[in-house]
Amino acid sequence: MEFRFFYHFGNFLLMLKGMFSRPENMKLYWKQFMQQCVDIGVGSFGIVFIISLFMGGVTTLQTAYQLVSPIIPKSTIAQVVRDTIILEFAPTLTSIVLAGVIGSKIASELGNMRISEQIDALEIMGINTKGYLILPKILAATLMIPVLVAIAGFLGIWGGKEAGVLSGALSGEQFMMGLRQEFKAYNVFFAMAKSYTFGFIIASVSAYYGYNVQGGALEIGKASTTAVVVSCVLILFMDYALTAILL
Repeated sequence: MEFRFFYHFGNFLLMLKGMFSRPENMKLYWKQFMQQCVDIGVGSFGIVFIISLFMGGVTTLQTAYQLVSPIIPKSTIAQVVRDTIILEFAPTLTSIVLAGVIGSKIASELGNMRISEQIDALEIMGINTKGYLILPKILAATLMIPVLVAIAGFLGIWGGKEAGVLSGALSGEQFMMGLRQEFKAYNVFFAMAKSYTFGFIIASVSAYYGYNVQGGALEIGKASTTAVVVSCVLILFMDYALTAILL
């Protein structure tokens, strides 16, 4: 088990090292990067929109259910919802869902190119396949996933406000008052730091397993599943590590 870990970790580092070389054609690399930004960002917006709204709504209702003491002001519900969404739900929950959406797509796409020998053909033509196929995906994920996390944070808080008002748990004025109370801008920095880290993990791990597929269609499915599982485990591990270091 230990040797397999070091084997994969060493191969992963070699893959990252192999990405950085002089681009053969900068226009093609830029086109590939922009295409990946659209696929990752716009393609995942729908699922992020739905998850964020319900995540905020459920958090508000559960917090209101637990804070029933007349001593605690209603605005405290908004404070709890705000900090819970910014610190944990928006970056971590969104990234775990995106690991399934984006990670499986990247792994299956590269795996299909590997078994159909498209990657071999590109290498014969003198193209650095790691730089051309993997680097744009990692850069696009590192750029777009923090944007999706920021959107998830806004939508989650807005969904929480609407759910609170519709359920009668608190008024819109009380929610906005609690939203502004004791706000720490550092929490937003912390959420962005986590989202950049998670974006890199999702794209790089999925690209590694997809790029190194051997076999046929069955192995592509296994590689996609392994990529998603490993990405989720690493996201949760780094979530704990970053929380311990930065908070």
